Amino acid sequence: METPPPPRAMLDGGPQALWEPQPPAGALQTPERCVWPCLSILEGDSCPQGLFEAISGPPWAGPQQVLGQGSCSDLNHWSGQGVAGWLCTGPCWSRRGRPAALETVLREEAQRGFATLEDPLAALLDMLDSSRGWRGKGPSLEAWVACELKRCLQAQLCPGPARGSPGLKQLQARAVKLLAESPPGLVEPLVSIFQLQDADRSPLLAHVHRLHQEGKFKEAIVLGTKLRLQADLDVEKMCIPLLLQDKADLVERYVDGFPDLQRRLLALMDSWCQPGFDIRVVARRYPQTTLRLERLSPRALGRQVLRLLEQHGLDPDLCPNVVTQQRLAALRYLCYKRLVERSVSRESWAEHVQGLVGQDQWLQEQLLQLLASHDDAALVAQCALDLLLPEERLPASVAAELRQLRIQERTAEAPLEDGKDDYYQLPIPREHLHFLASWEDLARHQEELLQPGQVVSMDLEWRPSFGAGGRPRASLMQVAVEGRVFLLDLPRLSSAAGGQAPQAFFRLVSRLLADPSITKLGYGLAGDLRSLGASCPALAQAEKQLRGSVDLLQVHRQMRAADRPAPGVDGAAGPRGLSLLVQQVLGKPLDKMQQLSNWDRRPLCEGQLVYAAADAYCLLEVYWALCREPARFHLSGDLARSLRLGRGERAGPGELPPLQKASTSPQQVPAGEDAAPEVPARAFRVVCDSMLQGLARRLRCLGIDVLVLATGEDHRRAAEVARQEGRVILTSGLPYHKLRAQVGAGRCLSVDCSLKARQQATAVIRHFNVRVTHSDIFSRCQACNCHQYLKVSKDVMKQLVWLSSHPEGPSGTGDEAAQTEDERETGSAPEEAPGGCTYEPSCRWLEEEDLQSRVPATLGDGTRLQLSGVPAGVLRRPGLRHFYCCTGCGKVFWEGSHLGRVAENFREVLEGVPGSREPSRAPSPASSPS
Repeated sequence: METPPPPRAMLDGGPQALWEPQPPAGALQTPERCVWPCLSILEGDSCPQGLFEAISGPPWAGPQQVLGQGSCSDLNHWSGQGVAGWLCTGPCWSRRGRPAALETVLREEAQRGFATLEDPLAALLDMLDSSRGWRGKGPSLEAWVACELKRCLQAQLCPGPARGSPGLKQLQARAVKLLAESPPGLVEPLVSIFQLQDADRSPLLAHVHRLHQEGKFKEAIVLGTKLRLQADLDVEKMCIPLLLQDKADLVERYVDGFPDLQRRLLALMDSWCQPGFDIRVVARRYPQTTLRLERLSPRALGRQVLRLLEQHGLDPDLCPNVVTQQRLAALRYLCYKRLVERSVSRESWAEHVQGLVGQDQWLQEQLLQLLASHDDAALVAQCALDLLLPEERLPASVAAELRQLRIQERTAEAPLEDGKDDYYQLPIPREHLHFLASWEDLARHQEELLQPGQVVSMDLEWRPSFGAGGRPRASLMQVAVEGRVFLLDLPRLSSAAGGQAPQAFFRLVSRLLADPSITKLGYGLAGDLRSLGASCPALAQAEKQLRGSVDLLQVHRQMRAADRPAPGVDGAAGPRGLSLLVQQVLGKPLDKMQQLSNWDRRPLCEGQLVYAAADAYCLLEVYWALCREPARFHLSGDLARSLRLGRGERAGPGELPPLQKASTSPQQVPAGEDAAPEVPARAFRVVCDSMLQGLARRLRCLGIDVLVLATGEDHRRAAEVARQEGRVILTSGLPYHKLRAQVGAGRCLSVDCSLKARQQATAVIRHFNVRVTHSDIFSRCQACNCHQYLKVSKDVMKQLVWLSSHPEGPSGTGDEAAQTEDERETGSAPEEAPGGCTYEPSCRWLEEEDLQSRVPATLGDGTRLQLSGVPAGVLRRPGLRHFYCCTGCGKVFWEGSHLGRVAENFREVLEGVPGSREPSRAPSPASSPS
C-alpha cells in the first residue's frame, strides 16, 4: 500500500483538516516469506497461541489499542496482512518497551528459521536486496533479523562460513554494497556477520569516502572506526567536521589505540589555538553542516587538548600554543593575586612567575604588559626587583621607583605584613601544632585522632602547578581536633621507603574516615579525598569509606543561595571560598598569603605551618558557630541532619541521618530602604560575558532580555553595550573590577561561578528585585533572545515537516518514516496547571505571505525554520494544538512539560506562586537546552 502525500493546499493561517497517513503495508512480502519461513507464522491463522498471548495480552497494550481484544482471527484483519502488518512497523521492532515474553517467542522462532536455511547469510542479503523498509531511520524488521543472526552466530547456534573462505568473500562484496544505505542500527550487525573488518579494504574505503563526500560525517567516522580503517584515512579530513559539530567523543574513539593519529589530532587542535586564528575560516568549508562553533573557543579547545595530553600520556611539547596560552593564563592569575588581591607572598610569587616565563620572549613581553597596566608603581617596582627585570623595559614611573628601592635597600613588603589582626588568628598555642612524619609520631597521637564521638576537621595542601599534567600530589594533610592540629607529612608517610609508616598511616586514615561516631568536617571534602586517593593509591577508596561527615562547602552554598551575605562583605572584591565563609561566620577572613607557596619544600617555614593549621582549625570554629545559631545563617535547626553529605547509604549504628536541604525562603529579598526598585522581567536588560551562557539561558527562560558576548570578544564590549542600551553587566572573575569602574557598581554584578546556573539566576533576580510572573516564562527564545513568535497549527506544521523531508513530492515507494518513541505516546489534551498556568503567548498566525519559500520552509527575512528538530511522534500527539516558531532563529517550540519544570525550579521568585504546584505544559524547544 502506498502512503498518500499530504495535500499541497497550503497555509490559510488557521487550522486545517488533519492529514493522517494510512497504516503501512506489511513488511513481509513474498521474497521475505520465502527467505524467512520461520516468520511466516506471523500471518494468517497460523499465529501460534503463545505468540498471540505475548502480543495481545497484558502488560503490553500497544496491539490492543490498534487491533482490539479478541481471538487470533481478530489479529489478522489489518490490511489483509495479518498480525505481520502491525508487527513490522517501527515500534514493534524497537526493543524498548517490548515485553520479555514477546522477545523470547520471536527469538525462538528466528532461531528455528535460521536452522532451516541452508545459507542464513545469503538469505539475509536476499531479504535486504528485496526490501526497502530498512533504509529509513529507526527500527525495522530487517535490522532486528540481522541482530538476531549476529547473536546466533556469536553463540554458535547456527553455522557460519569459515574465515577467508571464497564463499565469504563473495558475501562480503554484496554486504559492502548494502552499507551505503544502511542506517547505524544495521551497520554493526553487518560488519560482525560478514566479518567486514577482514574484507578487501578498497571498497570499504571507497564507501567511507562516499559517505564523507555526501556530508554524512558521523556515519563515515563511525564506520571507519568499526572497520579499523583509521590507518588508511586522513585523520584531519575525518575529524575536522566532527570537531566543528561538537562531537569530540566520536573523534576520541576514532583515534583510540593509534598514538600517531592522537599526536596529529592534538597538533591540529593546537593549531586552532594560535593567536589570531579564526575558526570560521575552517567552518566555511562545510556550508551545509550545522556547526557548534561556540564550543571551539581557544579556552575550551585548550581544556580538551590538556585533558587528551594527560589521558594519552603524550608530550606537552606537541601543543606549544595551548601550553603557552595556559602559562599566560597562569601569569594573569598570579599578577591578580599579587597586585590586586595582594594575597600571595613575594617569594612564592617570584618563584612561580620565573618558572612560568623562563626564557620565552613572548611571555616576558606579556609579563611586562601585565605589570605596566597596574597603577601601583611602588608595588610593580618591587615585583620587577624580585624578578630582576631590566629597568629600560619598564615604564618611567616604575623605573624611578625601582632605582629608589635599590638605593635605599628598602622593600615594599612591609605594608603587606601590616594588618595581621585583620585576619583570622589561630586560637591555640604554637606548641599544640604537631608535625607527624614517622610511624612513631602516628602511634604517639593515634588515640587523640581516633577519639570516638569527637569532631575533627580535615584539609590538604599541595604545591601549585600551572603546567600541563593534571593535579599534583598532595603534600600535607591537616587534621584538627579541639585544641590541637596535626600536620601529616604525606610524602614521607606514604612512601614505600618509610618502613612501618605507610601501613600505619593508611590504617589510621581508614579508621578515621569509616568511624561514623567521629564527625569529619571539610570544605569540598569529596574533592580532597579524591586528591588524597590519587596521591596515595592505598587510599583510592577513601571517598567511599567516608561515614559521618559534614561538608561546609554545601553549607556555604546554601547561605549564598539565600542571598544574605554578612554586612560589609563584598562577594566580588573581597575574600572567596573558605575565607569568605570564615569572614561571614567568624567576622574575619583567612590570611591566604601562603596558599600558593611551595608545599613540597622541607622543612616548611613557620608561616606555612601556621597557615596550614589555621586552614583546618577554622572549620571547627565555623561548625561550632553554625550549630549555636543556625537560624542566624538561614540553616535548619539540626545542622548535622541538614548537611550530611549522604550518598544514599543507610545510617548505621551511631550514624546521623542523610541530607536534608536547608531552607532558602523567598522572604529573604532585601526590603525597606535598602531594597532596589522593582523592575518587571521584560523590562530588565542585561549583557553577560561568554562564561555565563548557562545563566543567560535561564534568564531568557524567565523573559529577561539577555545579550551574550561572543567567545573571545573583548570584555570592554560589555561596557559599551551597557552604556548604549541601558543594560546591567553580569560577569565573573577578573574583568569585574574594570567593568564596574566603567559603568558603576550598581550596573555591574559579579556572579558566583561555583553556583549552578539556576542558583545564579535566582541570585540575580533577587539582587535586582526583578518581578517575574508565569506569563514571562518562555516569552523569549532561549537560543537567540528574540521575543517574537509565529503560531502554526498542527496541520500546517505536519505539511511543512512532510515537505521538508519529501522535497521532490510523493516518492511512490510506500516507505513510511520510522516512528519514534514519542509516536507511541497517547493521552488527552494538556491539562491546565493550577493557577491557570498555560502557555498562550500573544502572537499571530503564520500566513502564506510570511514564507519566502516552502521547501525549505524559510521566512521572509531569510530565517529557515528548524523543522528537523520536530520528532514525528510529536505531530501525532493527541491534544497538541499549536506550534510556535521563533522569528529570529527559526527554532520550533510546542506544548510540553517544560513550563511546569521551570515554574517549579523558580517558584520561590515567581510572583503569585500558589502553595503547591503540579507540572504544567508549555513549549519545549525542538532541541533540548543543556
